Amino acid sequence: MWNVLLSFSGLVALIQLLFLPFFPESPPYLLLQKEDKVGCLKAMKQLWGEGNYHTEFDDLLKEKAITKGTKIMNVLEVLRERSVYPQLCTMLLLLLSLQLSGLSATANLQENIIPYVSLGVSISELISIIFCSSIIDRFGRRTLLCGGYLLMALILVLFEMSLLLSDQFLWLRYCSVILIFLFIIAYGIGP
Repeated sequence: MWNVLLSFSGLVALIQLLFLPFFPESPPYLLLQKEDKVGCLKAMKQLWGEGNYHTEFDDLLKEKAITKGTKIMNVLEVLRERSVYPQLCTMLLLLLSLQLSGLSATANLQENIIPYVSLGVSISELISIIFCSSIIDRFGRRTLLCGGYLLMALILVLFEMSLLLSDQFLWLRYCSVILIFLFIIAYGIGP
């Protein structure tokens, strides 16, 4: 049934494509890129409901004034720009750290459980995306980043303890799977 599982992401993408025309453009995009003030206010009302959004609109106008002389770069231009190499390297390391961590391989699981772990990993990523997007404005990126790293370190210590003791207590293998899910959630919320 792996082909059904792989096609599920295509189904989700198709649903998103079908519903995308019914959503408004991003207000910052409309104002900063397209210079459509009326469209920006209309999009704000459509996204956030009726209300007075002049403060947000004024903030976007200030941002537009600040970035007026700034050239918008495409992806290749950004990759050629040496001044952004430290940020790109940091982003790349953050993205690769989870992919190359080998957490799932070290859990010492039976082969028949691995598909469920893969499904759990995907669900954990979804939970972290939903949770992070709902709290990022309240706590800020720096707090989430530091808290995420601290939580990841704690989870890795517990994970290592569960691996060391898993030969004596077989139920700790399942705890290690739960710790993998929590690690992915902490990674998604923080880094």
